[in-house]
Amino acid sequence: MKAIINSFERHYPTLSADNPTNPFWVMVRKEVSGHIRSWRFLILLGLVLLTFFGATAVALANLRDVVDKVKNADQLLLYLKLLTTTEGSLPPFHVFLNFLGPIMGISLGFDAMNSEQQNRTLTRIMAQPVYRDNLLLSKFLGAMVLVVTLLFSLSLLMIGGGMVITGVMIEAEEVLRIIGFNILCAVYIGFWLGLAILLSTLFKQASTSALTAIGIWLFFTVFYQIIINFAVKAFVPSVNEMSQAQVLHFNKIILNLLRLAPSQLYTDATTTLLMPSVRSLGPVTMEQMAGAIPSPLPLSESLMIVWPQLSGLIAATVMCFALSYYCFMKREIRT
Repeated sequence: MKAIINSFERHYPTLSADNPTNPFWVMVRKEVSGHIRSWRFLILLGLVLLTFFGATAVALANLRDVVDKVKNADQLLLYLKLLTTTEGSLPPFHVFLNFLGPIMGISLGFDAMNSEQQNRTLTRIMAQPVYRDNLLLSKFLGAMVLVVTLLFSLSLLMIGGGMVITGVMIEAEEVLRIIGFNILCAVYIGFWLGLAILLSTLFKQASTSALTAIGIWLFFTVFYQIIINFAVKAFVPSVNEMSQAQVLHFNKIILNLLRLAPSQLYTDATTTLLMPSVRSLGPVTMEQMAGAIPSPLPLSESLMIVWPQLSGLIAATVMCFALSYYCFMKREIRT
């Protein structure tokens, strides 16, 4: 953060005269450069690249078998299969991101604010003509610039490699679905980044905020489903004792409870976007399936299905940022 202070000292004498640079973007640029030069980001980048190339290599090795099973060539959607095909030994890339995304968000934000206070640079930054919310937003936006750039770069690399290897041109619907997938991944990582920044505002020690963020992630990823299963076995009657309407009712309740977990929202939304054959995320009766046409859903209908999941993740991210702003505004930064 000393780089930010030095940058202010270089920029501000000339800002009011002939340099229109906004101090907010000065902080964003310094956040981006600070992350790029850190070993933390380089290690995360190596992990993401390793999983991306591993999952893509497995998909390419099994692509011929998957293509042979497609009966209608118009429904091939080859580049979506590069993101979803697997043989079972290695999960596809979007499943990897379900685990790596939270780690990336937490790693980039767990010491965003408390490290400034520990290093006694926070008072020096606030002595400059900047708003407190601008500092929080620059921390968030600086990390998100790197995340979005990484996701779109990997997608372009996958599309370019796929064109070279297979010789098949990508369709417009595939491009839009991949863009939607990248936006969804960015929102998912942004939620964990916002949560990590919130915890870094609440706790003075970076280790405490990191452990708390990892604990929340482990709870929703591992233990939350176990708790829901125990609750279902304890309170829900046996399937043999219920009518079809009651089974559907309890299934909807269980799915709604599971969707309180961010990982479940991400899984539902990515599965629907990358697999157009998915027509519903809940239980469907035989009467509802009777008139259904066995063909992939158009992009507009897939977006309608994933909109609740996407809006839920955005709302959770905004709530984390609002709480961070409230706590930071109430904090005495001189102690």
